[in-house]
Amino acid sequence: MFRATETGKALLAKNPASIDNETLKSYPSFVEFQKAGSAGQTKAEKPVAEAASASSATPEEQIDAAQAVLHSALSGELLQRILDNSPLFFEQLIVDLLVAMGYGGSHESAALKLGKSGDNGVDGVIDEDRLGLDRIYVQAKRYAATNTVQRPEVQGFVGSLVGFGANKGVFVTTSNFSAGARQYAEQIPQRVILIDGARLTDLMIEYGVGVRISREIKVKRIDEDFFGEG
Repeated sequence: MFRATETGKALLAKNPASIDNETLKSYPSFVEFQKAGSAGQTKAEKPVAEAASASSATPEEQIDAAQAVLHSALSGELLQRILDNSPLFFEQLIVDLLVAMGYGGSHESAALKLGKSGDNGVDGVIDEDRLGLDRIYVQAKRYAATNTVQRPEVQGFVGSLVGFGANKGVFVTTSNFSAGARQYAEQIPQRVILIDGARLTDLMIEYGVGVRISREIKVKRIDEDFFGEG
């Protein structure tokens, strides 16, 4: 697991054209990191390692690596923003996300059905399709990262589904699920999807909820058909 430092976040906020060794050498902590890594290398190994660091990755691979760093930083910031806001904001966020994913028919109808906390163990219900032929029950827990959702909480949610005669549910949390909770959800006849904080932010980024495009990079290649004479 990697976590961006405040220095790293400050660098990302500048939207640098590239992040390479030359850029990072301006940071004393990176220089110390390089020294520590090279301390155990022989004189013959050092040039090889430096060459591999400089030239082994293609430009596209470097772009992918930079995008992964940006994605990770954005996910962390999204999760913190969610925790900084109210439970009502969190419930509205779930509405926005589910509608963006194609559930609920329309934003207005979805918003009327979600956000009613304490309704017999569920936080809301949303139509699976525009005609309302099937419904999905939702439980939303805005927990700190250290407050892991355990099996009894998932069992309680499933018990509520049985009470409603439902067989589909989504349990969303900003924290994590224990191994016991995940194992239980996989074994029951009801279809219950567990969405933890990491998966939640991934879906938000994928469906454009709470984020916007800051910059796009288009990678172009030779059009072989254009240059083909045959």
